[in-house]
Amino acid sequence: MATKPSIPKGTRDFSPLEMAKRNYIFDTIRNVYHLYGFQQIETPAMEMLSTLMGKYGEEGDKLLFKIQNSGDYFAGLSDEELLSRNATRLACKFCEKGLRYDLTVPFARYVVMHRDELTFPFKRYQIQPVWRADRPQKGRYREFYQCDADVVGSDSLLNEVELMQIVDTVFSRFGIRVCIKLNNRKILTGIAEIIGEADKIVDITVAIDKLDKIGLDNVNAELREKGISAEAISRLQPIICLSGTNSEKLSTLRQVLAQSETGLKGVDECEFILSTLQDLGLNNTVELDLTLARGLNYYTGAIFEVKALDVQIGSITGGGRYDNLTGVFGLNGVSGVGISFGADRIFDVLNQLDLYPKEAVNGTQLLFINFGPQEAAFSMQVLRQIRAAGIRAELFPDNSKMKKQMSYANTKGIPYVALIGENEMNQKKVTLKNMTNGEQQLVTPDELIAILQ
Repeated sequence: MATKPSIPKGTRDFSPLEMAKRNYIFDTIRNVYHLYGFQQIETPAMEMLSTLMGKYGEEGDKLLFKIQNSGDYFAGLSDEELLSRNATRLACKFCEKGLRYDLTVPFARYVVMHRDELTFPFKRYQIQPVWRADRPQKGRYREFYQCDADVVGSDSLLNEVELMQIVDTVFSRFGIRVCIKLNNRKILTGIAEIIGEADKIVDITVAIDKLDKIGLDNVNAELREKGISAEAISRLQPIICLSGTNSEKLSTLRQVLAQSETGLKGVDECEFILSTLQDLGLNNTVELDLTLARGLNYYTGAIFEVKALDVQIGSITGGGRYDNLTGVFGLNGVSGVGISFGADRIFDVLNQLDLYPKEAVNGTQLLFINFGPQEAAFSMQVLRQIRAAGIRAELFPDNSKMKKQMSYANTKGIPYVALIGENEMNQKKVTLKNMTNGEQQLVTPDELIAILQ
């Protein structure tokens, strides 16, 4: 007996109905990107490992899917290296490529390679899958789509403001209530300075970024494991637990970070973004959240995440400012800021809240029943006319029993069925059956089009 096939953990198949829902997500995001002047690009699924390694921190590097070289990849390895059983070192020897971890680093590589062809500021969006060798769990997959928008070549904070407007517009169109959380890596750097642990900024941000997942006690335990002093951890507590309105938090931060020039600059940037957004009147809440750290090392300014308010799930959008990313590829002085919508998590949220509009998931609107060769030929002529009018229609390909053809229409959720027999052909008309209430009417092709439109 043949073994039942399977797919890798953390990946999913999508049915026609699910694909209709996913396309609704992609199309909604794409349309909003177009409203704000973003242009689409694509990059390869695999990049050189040298492009990817070192851009996501130590933890991120471990989650890269590496691609084994073709041919005799053991040829360049010594017996000593093979016997060392050092997986990381061996992988670097016989893996030159890897699947992309996100769309931002490949975009930075794209900008550097195509800089002579681009007009700055360059506003691009990208909707493609990414891969992470993470432990699969609810809402976390090894293969998933990101829908990114980035602006490079501009230092203006108006870019951050517009990205927040994009987030607000997209989720308003979806009907999902969200909270947009904002912070700034300069503020986090300032906090590390004033608690006396400036050289441990990466360890601090990685730990506090997990606060909502593992709780304060576990965050503090991780900080201790990373060598952060007990005094520094104690001084950190009131800062990361700060509450109040955005204005109150900013006011407190100005006092706390008075001795940190970098920290105060981060406060200024957040204040500008928040005050500008307040004047623009968003539909969703924007909250200054000092526990938000975004564990990717390349962020240097504003950082943001979006949480769904009515569903228990991780962040469904994230992003931030990255002033130094293109510099690692030889192009200095190009600032960038971007966001990434997590399409797979948005898919799950829309499913749980049943927010898909009916027209977004409907497939075929009209099925022509096949009564035989002559009737099928007549139906094809009518089909050509109604498809030209934009109506989604199909002809059952086989002259099967009526019950089977009707069952096909019911299974696919097709709302109307067209019946064409000898009488209909003589009158050049169609009997249209409403599958919901069972009503039938004899109509011309033009009348049929009017009814379905």
